[in-house]
Amino acid sequence: MNCEILSVGTELLLGNTVNTDAAELSDLLAGLGVNVFWHTVVGDNPKRLAEAVAVARARADLIITTGGLGPTYDDLTKNVLAECFGRKMEFHPEEAEFLKAWFAKNASTKYTDNNMQQAYLPENCTVFHNDWGTAPGCAFEEGGVHVIMLPGPPRECVPMFKACAVPYIKGLSDDVIFSHQIKVFGIGESAVESLLRSEMERMQNPTLATYAKFGEVMLRVTAKAGTQSEAEAMCRPVVEHVRDVLGDKVYGVDVPSMEALALGIMRERGLTLSAAESLTGGLIGERFTALAGASAVFKGGAVTYCDEVKAALLGIDPALIADKGAVSHEVAAAMAQGVRKAVGADMGLSATGLAGPDGDGVHPVGTVFVGLADGDTVYVRELHLGSGRARIRQLAASHAFDMLRRYLQGLDVVPEQYIPAE
Repeated sequence: MNCEILSVGTELLLGNTVNTDAAELSDLLAGLGVNVFWHTVVGDNPKRLAEAVAVARARADLIITTGGLGPTYDDLTKNVLAECFGRKMEFHPEEAEFLKAWFAKNASTKYTDNNMQQAYLPENCTVFHNDWGTAPGCAFEEGGVHVIMLPGPPRECVPMFKACAVPYIKGLSDDVIFSHQIKVFGIGESAVESLLRSEMERMQNPTLATYAKFGEVMLRVTAKAGTQSEAEAMCRPVVEHVRDVLGDKVYGVDVPSMEALALGIMRERGLTLSAAESLTGGLIGERFTALAGASAVFKGGAVTYCDEVKAALLGIDPALIADKGAVSHEVAAAMAQGVRKAVGADMGLSATGLAGPDGDGVHPVGTVFVGLADGDTVYVRELHLGSGRARIRQLAASHAFDMLRRYLQGLDVVPEQYIPAE
């Protein structure tokens, strides 16, 4: 099935709103085995929207629209799509009652008559009730083309897609589509692709594709079969082959992130974590505590941005900082061990370095030292991450989590360098 995502909204064209819907839906559709071949963005103009629909209808089996389902004059998606496909608009009393009840419960939002526009949908459609907002979505088929309409706000669009559109799409075929996501850190997409290119070009069912994510790579293995167990069995040898080829660069399969993987292992083992951060400014702690259940593992941390605070909170000898410099192997080690002791955690992570725009006269921008302490050994990884302040800070945090997951998985944390703990 070939799909076009048609995003409606002048704010998207003006750059006032980032079109995250298209990116998230494309990722989810790939997992369903749907080929997203086109992204189109069109403003709130009925003539241009109709023209875009005509183009999409001629080349796609599935058209998914986002936006334009609300109550205002520029919310025109339903009406234009209905007209393009020769359907009348139909009033849905149950949606009207829902709208009235919603406004009654949300007294801070004033009801106006134009809200009832949301209760009108193309005739004979499948209604997607909106449990995350007010505007319902819908789906219908006409002339061999399936149309799915979703609201624009991401907090409504993505949940509705998962809850309503996914079952609809799965129901279009008797086959079951199953996929695994293989997560990789420490090697770039081009290097991954070069190692697996021959297999990727040869495979048809299952398929293997690479996707570049920030600081890491994801590979998706997808198979189509009569049952889920058959499709999963087809994927399994491909996953194992990728693991064999990429080795310990693969940090997990079907896991959200390295920090989520580490959290799960640490909870199982009853281990606790702390973090001392300089250039990352709290990113390590923020990313970890963003996970549900982090309170069982993360005991606390410190943002020790200046040398005096490193000494005062972490107990680092000022003479060590003066001798080696704050951006050094030795200070990263002392930070990891210091925060572990300060909060009474089993393990400590640390990050110190230069995010820019200026260097320190010794190291270039992008020089980072990341540490991990477990009470017996302190490991330190030296990194040279190039330029870009935000990029450097996020990559430094990712390397900290990579060290942590490698430690927990029994792998070499930093094969060639470590500092014994005092």
